[in-house]
This record gives sequence, structure tokens and C-alpha cells, in this order.
Amino acid sequence: MAKSGVSLSEVHRTVDIPKGASIFKRMFAFFGPAYLVSVGYMDPGNWATDLEGGARFGYTLIWVLLMSNAMAVLLQTLSARLGIVAGRDLAQACRDTYPRSVNYCLWILAEIAIAACDLAEVLGTTIGLNLLFGIPLFWGVIITGFDTLLFLAIQRFGVRKFESLILFLITIVGLCFVFEVVRSGPAWGEVAKGFVPSIPEGALYVAIGIIGATVMPHNLYLHSALVQTRAYDTSPEGKRQACRFNLIDSTLALNAAFFVNAAILIVSAATFYRNGIVVSELQQAHSLLSPLLGTALAGFAFALALLAAGQASTITGTLAGQIVMEGYLHFKIRPFLRRLLTRMVAVVPAALTILFMGEAGTYKLLILSQVILSLQLPFAIIPLIHFTNNESMMGEFANNNWVKTIAWIVATIIVGLNAKLVIDQLSEWIASSPEPVWIYVVVLPIVAGIFLLLAYVALRPFVRFPGREEIPAWKKLSHLIRSPEYDLDLEVPRYKRIGVAVAHTDDDKKVLSHALLLARQHDATLCLFHVVEGAGGVVFGSDAYDKEARQDEQYLKRLAESLGYRGVEVEFFLGFGVVTSELVRLVQEQHIDVLLMAGHGHRGISDILFGSTISPVRHGLDIPIVIVR
Repeated sequence: MAKSGVSLSEVHRTVDIPKGASIFKRMFAFFGPAYLVSVGYMDPGNWATDLEGGARFGYTLIWVLLMSNAMAVLLQTLSARLGIVAGRDLAQACRDTYPRSVNYCLWILAEIAIAACDLAEVLGTTIGLNLLFGIPLFWGVIITGFDTLLFLAIQRFGVRKFESLILFLITIVGLCFVFEVVRSGPAWGEVAKGFVPSIPEGALYVAIGIIGATVMPHNLYLHSALVQTRAYDTSPEGKRQACRFNLIDSTLALNAAFFVNAAILIVSAATFYRNGIVVSELQQAHSLLSPLLGTALAGFAFALALLAAGQASTITGTLAGQIVMEGYLHFKIRPFLRRLLTRMVAVVPAALTILFMGEAGTYKLLILSQVILSLQLPFAIIPLIHFTNNESMMGEFANNNWVKTIAWIVATIIVGLNAKLVIDQLSEWIASSPEPVWIYVVVLPIVAGIFLLLAYVALRPFVRFPGREEIPAWKKLSHLIRSPEYDLDLEVPRYKRIGVAVAHTDDDKKVLSHALLLARQHDATLCLFHVVEGAGGVVFGSDAYDKEARQDEQYLKRLAESLGYRGVEVEFFLGFGVVTSELVRLVQEQHIDVLLMAGHGHRGISDILFGSTISPVRHGLDIPIVIVR
């Protein structure tokens, strides 16, 4: 069974932090998560908004990039702090806080944002393949649909190798644009003026697209999980050091992303705006760069950087999708199926756009994808600010007053810009539509529902709902047991040894709560069982005392100590290999009277995807088995 109680369980706390080493070695061990996150700040969607901003408005929107980057540094720092201090990623924290119905809505919005991001990556990679190798766009989309295999192959080498590959791709992008900026010869005086805030007429849509492309919602989920790949000291001082090193990591990585985005806009302004050319597609930008800059290398560098950015973004987008699904739904499927699902959602609209709208349609789709990301941003930012402000969750690491003030100003700016965009767009649709009644009947209710959801998320921490005490099921049925017509001659069982199958997931709390109640009622001994099912456990059995086994043993030990403080006797046992057969063996060897297990509620084809444990164990034992759901 998967350890879905932690973020990215496959790589959770797998990067060791050297103890006693110099500060630079320890800092280097923390470097990496922010560079994976920074990829999302220079993906092909950014290219579309930066190119259009530079080609249509010159250098005047550079300040939007700078403001977006400052917002990104703040928000990614808060995201990293949430993961380090609370040990929860943003999606898990939402699941812990909001009702199930709200979490479903937030999950759907997050999935839409990830699909929009993946759409930009599909189009960027496809266009890069077309420009470098002449592959037709439609077939390029089909090829990108199967890069799942590439992602899985890379992931097998470990998180540090994974981070090194991303850094290599980022370096390619950066070097390509250093060359482009040098060749374009920008007017640096005009560049400096571009840092003075102003919104030219017609630039709001592009400006919001730049914000959506720069501060990407899925990166907030991603960063809060990636920082937990480091095995940092969980003491207050250890967490403080981890937060400090991750702040440095985020600042360096996101400033590198700002350089790439600013370089794209500057090249576009110096090359296209100066010559009165409005860019309507990435292919057009590629074809014009070489003649305008006087070298064939300009077009090649542009295409190579686009392909590298698309592939790097594809890899990190997969992790974000996994984090969102597992965090909100506590639902985990095999990585290649998750990747294939996300990619298919992006491939279908990309293929249809190319078939019916041609190459120009891909550029419009890129811009639209970034605006969708911006519209989803408040639903990630506002919960993040609430969580990091919460002293009960963050303790001494909760945001101080000046951080709270700046964070809420950032959220207000983003929500305000998005609200203006929505109002302007609705007004335009109503004015231009021959039958606006459909907008009133269909679109406005959806917009109103989304607004109410945002209001709930924003105001939820300030409202206290009166709690309702649930009547336990055993109390509801107690009058039946005492009633004469139900006076049966029953033999009440007596349990001496109660077994508990521990899966190292959030379900353990439910199972252990029931087991604790039984143990107290029967004055019984609790026996905790967990099976190490990795490849080493299957092949080498108990000889495979690897890192996973050590972590599992420590987990059982902590559970035993915690339950022992509650006044029950506890023993724990570790098995190795196939879960079902090992559980049966352990239960029989320890002479267990009753076994408690967690039921995940899936059946049929889901058992093929996730595996089935309860049925084989039930058939292998002749004792009562309690399934807790």
C-alpha cells in the first residue's frame, strides 16, 4: 500500500542533510526544489505572454514581470515554510481544513489550472519539435502525448538526478537568451523606463496573462511538497535553518526565471516592436528573428530554448498533478496513469486547435491558458496565506505582521485584476452576443458560484461554526440490545490480543482509534503489523533492512509509544515481502483474536490499479476481521 500520508512518498525525506558539514555544504543540500519550481516561471506559456507584451507594448510591461517575480518570491517562500514547518503540502492542508464539498471544488479548479499549464507545455514542445526538426504540429502533439515514459525513466534515478536534469535544461534556456539579448541590441534607457508602472490601453489582458504565467498556482502546491524531500532536523532550530536555506534557494532560482522572462520581453521589444511587427504565433517569432538579428543562430537558439523549456515544464507539471490529486482526495494512482491522464486532457484541445484553427490558433490558446492560470491563483494564494498566518499550525513560524500585510496586498492585487478582467470580458460578451440571455443563464451562475467559493475560502478562518456532537452508533443501537424482543442468548467474546494492520497512511488514525477503544474495553494487548513491500523486501525478505524498512520500523515504534501513553500494552512487528501473505503469517504466529484493517472503498478495476489486500487476508484467516472506513 502507498504511503499517501506524506507528500511524494516515493522521495519523501530521501535527501540527507550532512551533519557537522560546513554551512555551504548544508545549504547546497537544500538547493534544488526552487529550481524545479522556477521551471514553471519560464515555460512556453510565459513565452507567449512575454513575446506579445514586448511586440505590442515595447518595454512598458517589464514592471509587471518585476512585480510578478516579487510576488512569486514571497508566495513560494510561504509555500516552502508550510511544507517545512507543518509537514503538509498545500493540498493536504486544504483537505485538513475545509469540508469535503469545498475540497472537491478546489481540486477541480486546481486540476483545470494544471491542465492549462500542461497545455502550454504540450504546445511549446510541439512547436519546438516543428522548428528544429520540421515535424508537423499535429504529429508533434501526438509525440508529446507519450513523454510520460521519459518522465518515469528520469524519476527512477532519484530526486537529486532529477533536479540536475532540470537545472541543465534551465541553463540551456538561459544561455540561449543571453545570446538573443546581445544580438538584439535593446535600448537600455527605454528598458529602465519600463520599470515605472503603467498600463497602456489594451494591455490589461496581456498583463494579467503575464501574472498568471509568472505566479503559477500549481507551483505553490509543488513547492510545499518538494521541500519535504530533504531529511532536515525537525527541531525548531532545524526548521528555522531549513526555512532560511530555502529562502536563499527561492530567491536565486526565481531571479534566474525573472532574467529569462525579462530577456524574452526585451528581445521581443527590441526586435519586433521596434520594427512595427505584431507577433501572433511562436513560429512567426522564430522565422523573423534570424533575418532581423542577422544570424541563423538566433532562430536555432530560440527553438532549442523553447524545446528545453517545454520538456522541463512537462516533468515538473507531472509532480504537481500527483500532489494535487493525493492531497485533496487522498487518492493515489500509479504515476504513469496520472501522467497519461493529465497529458490527454492537454493533448485533445491542442490537437483540435491545430486541426481547426491552424498554427495561429496555438498562440491564442497559449495566451488563454495563462489567463486561466491567473484566474485560479486566488484559490491557492488565499488558503496559503491563511495557513501560514495560523499560529496553531505554524507555531513560532507563523507570519509576522509585516509579512501578513504584504501577503494580503499581493492577494488583493491579484483578485482585483482578475475581477476587472472577468467583468470586462462579461461586458464584452453581453454587448457583442446576439442572444445574451444564454450568458445570463449559463455563464453568470458559474461566475457567481466561483465568487461565493472564493468568499468562503477567504472568510472561513474568521467564522466559527457551532459544532454538533455526533451520537456514536453504539449508543443509537443500545435500546435495541436491552429490549426484550431482542433478548438473545449471546456469548460475548473476550479478546486478549488485538491485531492492527498499519499501512503508514492517514487511515491509520481511524484504525488505531477503533483498536484503542477495543483494547481498553477488553484489557487486551495491541499488536501493530506493517509489511515492507518494496523490491528489496520482496526479493531479500528480512535481510532487506534498507532505508524504507528503517523508516517503517521507526514509524511503528512511534505509534507504539504514543498508544502506550494512553494506557494500553503495545507490541509491533515488521514483515517483508507480499503484504497479504505476510499479514496472514504474522497474525497466525502472534495468535491474534481479532484483526483491524483499513478499507479503501475501491473494487473491480480499481483493485487492478491499486491492489487488493482485504479479501486475500480474509480468506487466509479464521478469526474476526474488522474493516474500518
